[in-house]
Amino acid sequence: MDKAKPTGTPDGTVPDATGDSHGTAAEPGGSATAPDASTSPGTDTTTPPRPVGLTKADPAEPVEVAAPTVPGQAEEAAVPPATELPATVPAPRAGGAPDAVVPAQQQAPAERPRPLHAPDPYSTPPYGEPGPWAPAPPVQRPVPTPAHGTYLPPGTPAHGTPVPLVPEAGPAQGGEWGRYDPWAAPGALVAESGGGPGERRRERRAGRGRLVGAALVLALVAGAVGGYVGMRLERHGGLGTVELEQTSGQAGERAPDSVAGIAARTLPGVVTLHVSGGDGGALGTGFVLDGRGHILTNQHVVESASDGGSIRVTFNGGETARARLVGGDPGYDLAVVKVSGVSGLTPLPLGDSDDVRVGDPVVAIGAPFDLANTVTSGIISAKERPITAGGEKGDGTDISYVDALQTDAPINPGNSGGPLVDERARVIGINSAIHAAGGPARQDDSAGSVGLGFAIPVNQAKRVAEELINHGRATHPVIGVTLDMGYEGEGAKVGGEAAGGGPAVTPGGPADRTDIAAGDVITEVDGVPVASGEELIIKIRSHRPGDRLALTVERDGKSRRVTLELGSSDPS
Repeated sequence: MDKAKPTGTPDGTVPDATGDSHGTAAEPGGSATAPDASTSPGTDTTTPPRPVGLTKADPAEPVEVAAPTVPGQAEEAAVPPATELPATVPAPRAGGAPDAVVPAQQQAPAERPRPLHAPDPYSTPPYGEPGPWAPAPPVQRPVPTPAHGTYLPPGTPAHGTPVPLVPEAGPAQGGEWGRYDPWAAPGALVAESGGGPGERRRERRAGRGRLVGAALVLALVAGAVGGYVGMRLERHGGLGTVELEQTSGQAGERAPDSVAGIAARTLPGVVTLHVSGGDGGALGTGFVLDGRGHILTNQHVVESASDGGSIRVTFNGGETARARLVGGDPGYDLAVVKVSGVSGLTPLPLGDSDDVRVGDPVVAIGAPFDLANTVTSGIISAKERPITAGGEKGDGTDISYVDALQTDAPINPGNSGGPLVDERARVIGINSAIHAAGGPARQDDSAGSVGLGFAIPVNQAKRVAEELINHGRATHPVIGVTLDMGYEGEGAKVGGEAAGGGPAVTPGGPADRTDIAAGDVITEVDGVPVASGEELIIKIRSHRPGDRLALTVERDGKSRRVTLELGSSDPS
């Protein structure tokens, strides 16, 4: 069998602890005796041990190195099982003598390195563990390495490389410092706390990744919040609930001449009329004339009630009452109805329509399209506007001739019979007609206002209302002639004969007394030109019976001026 040689030494020598090659020669056939493997507590351990003899061993068998002992402690393995050495080592040759074998138990024991710190008589924790006042710095401890000259299998770390020791298994005490062993391998605590430098680098990279992710999430949240704030600022001008500012109400009453002030004084005296009868129903407005319950309205509003229909009156406060027809006149388009058993009525004061000027402010009140108590305002846009309305019967008895006030205050179907008041809340007209595509028309015949409304002057309405209340009928002023309504020239022409074949000029009438004859043309009334027979009638009806008029009359191309006193006719 081949002889095993010590690793890294020349034949016949064994290096000592200092690295020099010397030793005791083995006797032929004998063996070198190793010192005692143990030392007493008083033995000086500073002197390096002498070289031990080597014994021949089978390479297949491991070599064990005797571990040093510490008094009072059990012997522990110096190296892990993976680094076990052969139980015997070859002894140096001497003069070619056969190799001697030295038992392993006779080899000198290797001295265990001493701690760098002497025992502490006060039993304070070793350095590196928490002390009574502050944690001590980590201790620098000796690193155990295999003895010089020890055989190491292939793959073993080079000489001087620290050999990690396996820490004792046992329950952890006192947290991280409670697990600290000052004599354990340097990397043991690091291994327990999560790994070496590579693991720490990975943790640092992971921490940076988490930081970047958190920054991205924060940026997204900040962007979303900023977008929401911008949207609120753009759409609502701020954040949170929108609260709109509101000024306090005006104290006190409105000015008496304002629209609100006029309406407040006028509305209590305005009523809405609902009429039903044999010819159908009608809707209109009226206003209170006196405390006895007389109400003035248009004739075309209550016309169906003359055949046995009913009239229902609704007051401003919502109270309703039945009314009866007192009287009406189609030529003036005026009628009076009366309610009974109603108290607390508010009559409206009557103004003077002759004092009205173009441009004066006015307020119209009524129930357009059955919307009661509707108030509109405007101005007087014209005066003495001759209009005719009606004529559905075809015999002319239902035609009204009105020298009307024109207003741009909106008037619609349902306003008929309602008051037109001035800035003092006085009635100056009765709303009657509006302009339609074919000319002036009653409000119940039109679709709506186009800014041209017409009202019967209150001076004319007052006289007619008094006659209707007192006599049940109204009188018409006349000049005693029959007009040719088909005449197309300028002025009003006296016809050839009256209806039924009688004379065109009433014998003994106002015209006959001023020598007006058939065929004469009347061109002016009180110096105001007239363009047609309708205008002459309107001008005459704007006066009372007994009034005196100045007429300009043409005959055979010659003009003359005559003065006459208006007569009276009974429409019945």
